[in-house]
Amino acid sequence: MSIRVALVDDQALFRAGIRMLVSSQPDLRFVGEAGDGVAGVALAASAKPDIVLMDIRMPVMDGIESTRLILEAAEARGGAQPRVIVLTTFDLDEAAARAIRGGASGFLLKDADPEFLLAAIRTVHSGTAVIAAAQTRELFQHFDPRAAGGDAPGFDKLTSREREIFALASQGLSNAEIAKKDFLSEATVKTHISRVLAKLQLRDRVQLVVYAYENGLVEN
Repeated sequence: MSIRVALVDDQALFRAGIRMLVSSQPDLRFVGEAGDGVAGVALAASAKPDIVLMDIRMPVMDGIESTRLILEAAEARGGAQPRVIVLTTFDLDEAAARAIRGGASGFLLKDADPEFLLAAIRTVHSGTAVIAAAQTRELFQHFDPRAAGGDAPGFDKLTSREREIFALASQGLSNAEIAKKDFLSEATVKTHISRVLAKLQLRDRVQLVVYAYENGLVEN
């Protein structure tokens, strides 16, 4: 099965280049494009892409709000949610941080090498975020978007061991680093991480870092 890719960007020339690039790959299928966030929401509903490449700054509706609406609509329909990769001009962009908090699976610079963009599409489709948890932590520390208050939803379901693993993962540590620190096998750490994500209803480790920041659970 080909990976279905849609593009939302207000620059026609950029869209043409991405369309040609994606269409040249035997395992990818370009299913449509839109020039603003509102049209992007409609496109996602009709084309049902697996991956949405989403520009952040656009007229009518920006990519952050469009991402939120796309994911909410997919959830309401009960279908699989597309994974969103936001495209930005600036590294460590505050808008990119907001997009990640809103459900995007990562961000790419718009001038990234074509092969890197194609690899990112395949990586996200396989269930892994484009940016590592450590980079997400760095991004959020740069803008300090921690939200105040409230009990962290689902956190009380975690066992004491799972909370230890959560704390280390929220610092951006890899499975290998957590295993070394806690004297566990990597397979055991992977199992704990999977259980933590399931209990907290999070898609990946990047969303785990987002959750930790939003709920004031980040340990320095």
